[in-house]
Amino acid sequence: EVEQLIKTNSGAARVVIFDHTLRSGDEGEREEKLIREPVLSAHNDYTEWSGPNRVREFLPDEADALLARRFAIIQVWRAIHRPIQCNPLALADAKSVAMEDLLVAERRYPHRVGQTYRLKYSPDHRWFYFPEMRRDEALVFKVYDSMKDGRARFTPHTSFHDPASPANAPARQSIEVRAFAFFCSRPSLQGAHSGISDC
Repeated sequence: EVEQLIKTNSGAARVVIFDHTLRSGDEGEREEKLIREPVLSAHNDYTEWSGPNRVREFLPDEADALLARRFAIIQVWRAIHRPIQCNPLALADAKSVAMEDLLVAERRYPHRVGQTYRLKYSPDHRWFYFPEMRRDEALVFKVYDSMKDGRARFTPHTSFHDPASPANAPARQSIEVRAFAFFCSRPSLQGAHSGISDC
């Protein structure tokens, strides 16, 4: 269902899901189920470097051919159980974010190094959120696009403390799925001679 949702919304020829994260605003649930908390800082999950690097890590045998064409990393975010009343997700309007607003942050794991962007404040940023999202609703947004033709390439986002949340609002329970979206495109002259097909 998630693959089809991304294909329908992006026009991708192929979608490969490679990661998912469960999050809870309840500390006890996080400790019991070993899941993560909502992130309360504006960020974008991939950088100019780490987007293509994820393809190399997950699809090493196909990476050279796949990276020769346009690809994107798209996330799908939704509520797991009750409507989201606490710590909703806000998305920045990509058109309001300049490249110089994005600061590289290194993430070190036991067996690899990753990168994300942190967002430097600017009064030009415009933010949107969707209050009380239900299980049958989803946010689909792009956190990396290899195409540099003026289109949106990164979508900074963050959870936040919503002053409109009821005092007794249930803790947020959410899931996000990350996927590669690969697009058909005309091969370059070099691609045509190397046997790389359109898709």
